[in-house]
Amino acid sequence: MEAISVKNLSVAYEDNLIIDDMSLSIPKGEISIIIGANGCGKSTLLKSIARVIKPKSGEIFINGKNIKNQKEKNIATQVAFLPQGPVCPSGITVKELVAFGRFPHQKTIGGLNTHDKEIIDWAIEETGLKDFADREIENLSGGQRQRAWISMTLAQETEIIMLDEPTTYLDMSYQLEILQVLEKLNKEKNITIVMVLHELNNACRFASNIIGLKKGKIICKGTPKEAITKENLKEIYGIDVKIQLSENKNYPICVDYELIRG
Repeated sequence: MEAISVKNLSVAYEDNLIIDDMSLSIPKGEISIIIGANGCGKSTLLKSIARVIKPKSGEIFINGKNIKNQKEKNIATQVAFLPQGPVCPSGITVKELVAFGRFPHQKTIGGLNTHDKEIIDWAIEETGLKDFADREIENLSGGQRQRAWISMTLAQETEIIMLDEPTTYLDMSYQLEILQVLEKLNKEKNITIVMVLHELNNACRFASNIIGLKKGKIICKGTPKEAITKENLKEIYGIDVKIQLSENKNYPICVDYELIRG
């Protein structure tokens, strides 16, 4: 079953075509990870689905419904989108940040109701930040800070969460921490996760579905074993790679690579 589908999607910034006539189906209840070189259209695809930017042409469907026929607030109750490098005002606490996630569900007047407060507390606990709820965001570690942002998206109470490079600028342990939180949400809550990652081996380890892009076109799509091949990585990144399977034989690992010159 599809969580998201795009049909004949084209997106451009002025005269610069980023995504060219793309059709794509993203399965419900899985972790889909988008890979590709800088400028290939990964972030543009997520922003188009979240209706942050308007496509040049094509259709986008969320749970079978065209987003053109829906209000932004209604889309925000179905899809939570965490952009790359989010920032918040100085002095804001974890609990205050997470509370922003309830905005799509609130009425024009009135503050947080009992259900809102329960969801905020639940989201904080799910991301392991219960002991940090009253701590200011700038006083958290990199991994804790990113978990706070994920907690905010979780508080939107959506079936789909999209994240643009959620592990960028984090060291290896924090990257693993964030990806394990997202994996837990997927497995235990059946939340569809769609994210952009640059770390290829992390993508292979955590994805059930990988989408490889180059210049706004889909080069490969499928399980890590299906999508991550020498030929596909050569096409996507221009590299010659050595690939082997993980110890449990579940996913491929890039163990060495060389730039293809000429």
